Amino acid sequence: MPGGLAPGCPVNGSREHWEEVYQARQPDEVSWFQAHPANSLRFIEASGVACDAPVVDVGGGNSHLVDCLLDRGYSDLSVIDIASGALRQSRARLGARADGIDWIEADITDFSPRRRYAVWHDRAVYHFLVTEEARAAYLAVLRAGLAPGGALVLGTFATGGPRRCSGLPVRQYDASTLCAELGDEFELLDATRVVHHTPGDVEQLFAWFRLRRRPDV
Repeated sequence: MPGGLAPGCPVNGSREHWEEVYQARQPDEVSWFQAHPANSLRFIEASGVACDAPVVDVGGGNSHLVDCLLDRGYSDLSVIDIASGALRQSRARLGARADGIDWIEADITDFSPRRRYAVWHDRAVYHFLVTEEARAAYLAVLRAGLAPGGALVLGTFATGGPRRCSGLPVRQYDASTLCAELGDEFELLDATRVVHHTPGDVEQLFAWFRLRRRPDV
């Protein structure tokens, strides 16, 4: 699963399913692997938050985003993932630099944020939420965890993109469908479509969105 988070009930796919995926493949063999997460970095930097502002990567288990954010001077980083194996891979890769990161093993749809973040980043968790129940649970956690005025950066499969990933069905999004689900509480600031090339050189069409949570909520 892109970014690393494997959803549990009521999200599509079990914890065991995703743990098995990480056990069966090397980190650079999974379809969502990115050595340099360019779109994530561009949209996070475009949010204009200070480098000491709290940033959370939802589903960032074995993603290299946290490495790149550290390289750019971001210092208050959290990573949430349901797959313990993915978190272990990142911690091993980062070595001593992992000590300053808040690693959280949790299903995002059943998570109680301990704080509010200035940036909420999610590359390809949301599109695995194929039921209304799962999406409602995710959005409740998002509202609890993202500060008013905070930045929401989402990457999902785009309309015309994959309909399945890692053997599971997914949802596709464009700006209108995403904004309809998020409601007026979020203001869309930027959207783009990009092609992700998997390690097997398969093309996957992604939609990227940068939104702001309105400050008066």
